[in-house]
Order: sequence, then structure tokens, then C-alpha cells
Amino acid sequence: MFVLELTYTAPVERIDATLQDHVAWLDTQYAAGMFIASGRKNPRDGGVILAVGDDRAQIEKITAEDPFVAQGVCTYRITEFIATKTSDELAPYRQQLPG
Repeated sequence: MFVLELTYTAPVERIDATLQDHVAWLDTQYAAGMFIASGRKNPRDGGVILAVGDDRAQIEKITAEDPFVAQGVCTYRITEFIATKTSDELAPYRQQLPG
């Protein structure tokens, strides 16, 4: 599992101008089963996405396709973690520690 932290690198007006395309990109990733939660940070200086994927390279490819990245209005910090404990609703995403 991955935590994707977006940090805006442009004024909010530029973010808002690209927001509709970003939301369509999010919808595509949800439909593909890659994202399980997302939203704005408070204060509004970026956002957070919880993602599932096979490996970091796959997640890096997906984030590179975000219209926010294409328009140069955000950067991503990608943190991989092993979800060994989850709520019952997220049980399909539970992982075992290696070894």
C-alpha cells in the first residue's frame, strides 16, 4: 500500500484551473482499483491519496500521469507501507510482513 502526498507548487487559482482534469484522473484510478481514499489537506496546500499497487514503479507511473503533474502544479511524495492491520472494510488490502 502507498500513501501519496501531493504538495501544491503553484497558486490555488492554477490548481482550480486543472482540478476537473485531476478529478477525472482520480475517477479512472478508482475504477481501476488503484485508489481507495483521497482528499485535500487542511490547510489546502495539497492532498493525500491511499493507493494499492504491485510495486513502487507502477505507482510512480500512475502519479506521473496526474494532470496536476503534467501542468506542473504539484509534486508527489510516495511512501510505501505494509498494511498489516486494517478495518474490516479494508480486509482485502491486509498484507503479511515478509519473511
